[in-house]
Amino acid sequence: MGRALVTGGHGFIGGHLVERLLEQGDEVTVLDGAPPPGRPAPGQKHVRFVEGDIRDPDRLRAALAGVDSVYHMAAVVGVDQYLARPLDVIDINFSGTRNVLDQACRADVRVVMASTSEIFGKNPAVPWTEDADRVLGPTSASRWTYSSSKALAEHLVHAFAAQHGLAATIVRYFNVYGPRQRPAYVVSRSIHRALNGLSPVIYDRGRQTRCFTHIDDAVDGTLLAAGKPGAVGECFNLGSDAEATVGEVVAAIAELTGSAVPEGTDTRSALGRTYEDLPRRVPSTGRAQSVLGWECRTPLAEGLARTVAWARGADWWLALPDSGAC
Repeated sequence: MGRALVTGGHGFIGGHLVERLLEQGDEVTVLDGAPPPGRPAPGQKHVRFVEGDIRDPDRLRAALAGVDSVYHMAAVVGVDQYLARPLDVIDINFSGTRNVLDQACRADVRVVMASTSEIFGKNPAVPWTEDADRVLGPTSASRWTYSSSKALAEHLVHAFAAQHGLAATIVRYFNVYGPRQRPAYVVSRSIHRALNGLSPVIYDRGRQTRCFTHIDDAVDGTLLAAGKPGAVGECFNLGSDAEATVGEVVAAIAELTGSAVPEGTDTRSALGRTYEDLPRRVPSTGRAQSVLGWECRTPLAEGLARTVAWARGADWWLALPDSGAC
């Protein structure tokens, strides 16, 4: 039995991770704010909740008491957040991570930090290996606050490892989807709108391609990264290698839900001139396969069907507001 701290344990990936840790018999501490209204909490047995902010050293020290590993999932994420709260994105993702790493180093515990495919920006040379170049737009565009804050967080991980010997691993998620995800992303928002009687929205004719990763596969990779000795000091892309256009995905959701033909809109008209979308986002997963023995096992069609089936019975989730961006 392990004793794990999950920062951001009330979030989408963090919540699923908490449940999996409990299933394998671990004791879990969750550090987060209050859970979203109406959302069922994970099982209470072996869970200790510490309400607080990762920028607060005192709350972090309280949460770290007695644990042997930290899964750092807490972050501000989502296009709607990039545009509405750019300062919070930078402060929480960078300053909060600095605090987590500092306290984890003092406690001498293992860290797995969640990062993102957004790191690579708009590098056109796909598939992206973990060491591929970052290609970003101007600093005046709020679009790049999340990418840059997460890149700095990764630099912090490597710096703490180099200067203080912190045992840490980075996992980069690629378009994770599944039950309970906030309706602010391509899959979750499309399903949410469709089951609420609204037509899904497709930006720029849906020609952008993504590699969608089911939440179960993302959690599998995260746990493998925490358990493999060879993963210490490494970074891993966790994503499907099956490329699909956003239009194809939204059309599949429309068919599964029996919804109307998706609406089309222009990204700049909807989100402003400071937002840039990415034409392709494709991971190279060779390192995760060779070091972790991990691969994405859930076909997109199966994952979408399972997510739609869950959403039909999730009244609390269907009652959430539409974010207006994805």
